[in-house]
Amino acid sequence: MLRTTTSPKILLVNPPVAKPSEPPAGIARLAGALRDNGVGCEVLDLNLHCLLAEFDDEVESQDKWSRRAGKNRQRNLTSLRSPQLYQSFDRYQRVVSDLGRVLSLAGRKSGCEITLANYNDLEKTPLRSADLLASAECFEANHFYAHFNPLLKEALETQKPEYVGISLSYLSQALTGFAIMGFIRRHYPKIKIVVGGGLISSWMSSAAWNDPFKALIDCCVSGPGENVLLQLLGKESRPGLGRFSYAGFAMADYLSPGAVLPYAASHGCYWQKCQFCPDFAEGSCYLARSAPEAVAEISQLTGRHNPVLVHLLDNAVSPALLRELGNSGLSVPWYGFARFEKELEDFSFCAGLHQSGCVMLKLGLESGSQQVLDRLNKGVDLKRAARILNNLHRAGIATYIYLLFGTPAETESEALLTLDFVRRHRQAITYINLAIFNMPVCSPEALHLQNRFFDGDLSLYCDFDHPEGWDRKKVRTFLHKDFRKDTLIREIERRNPGVFGANHAPFLHH
Repeated sequence: MLRTTTSPKILLVNPPVAKPSEPPAGIARLAGALRDNGVGCEVLDLNLHCLLAEFDDEVESQDKWSRRAGKNRQRNLTSLRSPQLYQSFDRYQRVVSDLGRVLSLAGRKSGCEITLANYNDLEKTPLRSADLLASAECFEANHFYAHFNPLLKEALETQKPEYVGISLSYLSQALTGFAIMGFIRRHYPKIKIVVGGGLISSWMSSAAWNDPFKALIDCCVSGPGENVLLQLLGKESRPGLGRFSYAGFAMADYLSPGAVLPYAASHGCYWQKCQFCPDFAEGSCYLARSAPEAVAEISQLTGRHNPVLVHLLDNAVSPALLRELGNSGLSVPWYGFARFEKELEDFSFCAGLHQSGCVMLKLGLESGSQQVLDRLNKGVDLKRAARILNNLHRAGIATYIYLLFGTPAETESEALLTLDFVRRHRQAITYINLAIFNMPVCSPEALHLQNRFFDGDLSLYCDFDHPEGWDRKKVRTFLHKDFRKDTLIREIERRNPGVFGANHAPFLHH
């Protein structure tokens, strides 16, 4: 499974559950930085291995759907890796639904809910440190224990690393991640445990953080972890961001129609002004490679791994990088998140992006009310946004538009403006993502709003009394009865890729 001739100093682990459509970029960047500096490093994507192992077990036939899903589970996995499946949206939906059924049935046996993108223990929550420590203490009770036990044991006993680095990007990884830590601490007490990732960074940014895991974890890392690991492993820190290395990942095993290469040219967001944004609230720094360096690295990686798609993970791809990509002539399709910047008002610029391989752009519109956008300091002009959407549509680039309802700046009348904007520009909107606003606990504004509940000592968000009475219940009712019931909106929502979301959307856009 792991192939090295010398023992690595560190094993980097990605726990379940996260979407298994591509390798974890955070670990790939850490691996690249370590290997570039002569540090022995191996990777183990337990998320991929554990989810695939779930489909090796027989499914108890309870009904027609379950029998079909169980019978076809291996065939469906193969189909998700085939380009032909994505030519039929109905068949794609059926395959993903059947695979989800198998995971759901498997989860019921151990009292948890499992999907291809989420893990929910019905008795524990990752928002309470006590529950995470209990998961570490009773690691054998974790649903994935039977799968990660032999894989982790083989890796640790074969490679004998001094450190294990565990990446927690999502809440859905936390309980199993801590079970993995408990397993290591019990059976391999001399190995040092380092934990980082977006979730850890968010927890550590809170003023209430008091390191509740110090007895279990040797080092928690906030933000980019390359330099912290280099120093821990006896190397000098290096300026800037590390390069990516995907050696050791089973690129062909992920659930996409070919290898997908995730890549980030930056950390943080270059705008850094949006009110209530977690990045802004957490005070995340912005680091970026130069556009020519980033495109050169993408070209090297695509030449090495021959992906069918490059996924740009930047919070927002900078205009400079978009320009460099447009002039580069990349030989592989790509997509990523961008802002409604003035460069995209130039149709020839958009056409150049399409010519370079851009198949889709994700764009955070958030609201169809200019007043709301201004109050949130989004830096988005709706007239410009409309021109950009039209340009991208004409250029043949799909759009994945993110909308946010229930912010303190919004009322129902302004939410209706968002509905109207989407209706008027529906021909240029390929996909939409609807979200209800959550107040980050570390946001300065949270101090001035009355919180009504608190999920635990590790809560990332808090509820609040909306200044205009536009509370979550009213927002949900609006989305259900007004927004989603609109005939023209339903046409867009019918294209929703489901559990894989934007990760599979480029393959479904024809």
